[in-house]
Amino acid sequence: MKNRISQSLKVVVIVTLLIVPTTTRSSLRQKPLGLFESQIDVGKVNQPGSGIYDDENDAYTIGGSGTNMWGDHDEFHFVWKRMRGNFILTARAAFIGKGIEAHRKIGWIIRLGLETDSPQVSAVVHGDGLTSLQFRRSKGTATEEIKSKVTVPDVVQLERKGNTYVMAVARFGEPFVTEQVTDMSLGEDVYVGLFVCSHNNDVVEKASFRDVRITVPAKDDFVPYRDYIGSNLEILDVVSGHRKVIYSVPDSLQAPNWTKDGKALIYNRNGRLYRFDLARNSTVAIDTGFAVNNNNDHVLSFDGKLIGISNHSKEDDNKSIIYVLPAEGGKPIRITPKGPSYLHGWSLDGKSMIYTGQRNGEFDIYKISFPGGDETRLTTAQGLDDGSEYSPDGKYIYFNSTRTGTMQIWRMKPDGSEQEQITNDDYNNWFPHISPNGQWICFLSFSKDVAPDDHPFYKRVYLRLMPIAGGRPKVVAYVYGGQGTINVPSWSPDSKRLAFVSNTN
Repeated sequence: MKNRISQSLKVVVIVTLLIVPTTTRSSLRQKPLGLFESQIDVGKVNQPGSGIYDDENDAYTIGGSGTNMWGDHDEFHFVWKRMRGNFILTARAAFIGKGIEAHRKIGWIIRLGLETDSPQVSAVVHGDGLTSLQFRRSKGTATEEIKSKVTVPDVVQLERKGNTYVMAVARFGEPFVTEQVTDMSLGEDVYVGLFVCSHNNDVVEKASFRDVRITVPAKDDFVPYRDYIGSNLEILDVVSGHRKVIYSVPDSLQAPNWTKDGKALIYNRNGRLYRFDLARNSTVAIDTGFAVNNNNDHVLSFDGKLIGISNHSKEDDNKSIIYVLPAEGGKPIRITPKGPSYLHGWSLDGKSMIYTGQRNGEFDIYKISFPGGDETRLTTAQGLDDGSEYSPDGKYIYFNSTRTGTMQIWRMKPDGSEQEQITNDDYNNWFPHISPNGQWICFLSFSKDVAPDDHPFYKRVYLRLMPIAGGRPKVVAYVYGGQGTINVPSWSPDSKRLAFVSNTN
């Protein structure tokens, strides 16, 4: 009986597979495409294209032929997914090899359909470096173009916001330069993805795409500190700029610290602290006793044995108060007598802590002995002073200040003397973090459309890096985030990586 049942099951399975449509069987065999659903050759191409996703390196290799993407129709290979609403598409893109045609094309494209003459908007990088925002307003009409001033970019972004489409491009390390088209109606549901066109229908050209991000931003009417969107915990290699998402949650995760042994990250989520084990890819809550309403200002001591937290409680009119407990968890000990006090740094010897305190309507940087005592005011300039952090050699305190009209990075001696400005540009720069080897400063940069004294959620921001001795900052990450992205010291112990948070709905 058992053998007959087994044989019958085999027959059922074989018959079932035979009657499954060919396209379905093909899709079942298709390898995963990362963020995307499928792939296709659009138009009449002589050479079939291909798309491969490398999960280990989180990268895509795409090959495509096709005569062109211009005029009244397109021919290319397309790795796509269906989307609706507003979104931001970002990738680092590069051609593979010298190529045959100067006008081979790669980039992002948004299409109403998969037909060769479909309405579309695309951010296009050509083989000769020409970069343009191309669009076809209606089916079968001529393609229009807006050329960018940037040539040979390797960071390509395409955003949809209603009927407005914005292309942002940069050579890695530089800020974005944007072009846009308005009044483009592609409908609610669209095909979104990466493309390659060889500009020669007898040739397959290839390109690589890495650090690919598809971001769904917060709604325009969201209420800060009430409405939250999802969070990605990411690790950035500061030399290559390569990013990897290691953990995601549907709500607000903020401010990762890197532990001193390099084995874990500590972050804030919904008022609690958690430890993320990097080897096991697992997370566990840290016991903080009664302190369960913590904000994202938590800092490990230089030896990694203690962690300072900033907790809100009813007994202090919900003002932030600094406490200290063992890094692995335990009973919190109160440090600051007054609030609000927002912790940002420890001294090298662990004998003092620095923080932002609001006193008499002014936000300044204060220092207090550990385990407590009288606080000392270190800054007195008018405006917001925040984000203080000791350098690893203990010689300076770095901080950010609006005293010149924009938020810029400053430093001073540990006693508050010799205050000097470090950055001076058109961005509002927050939270200077010095690498453990003392060679680099990383900070968060908001654009001028954000008030200097604000660091809100859900903005297009940069993580920028500059030598400790000074120099021109370079962009090391193009991020949708802001508040919670990098509020606390988050360098790896070897000074090679940074942990940060990006956001998407």
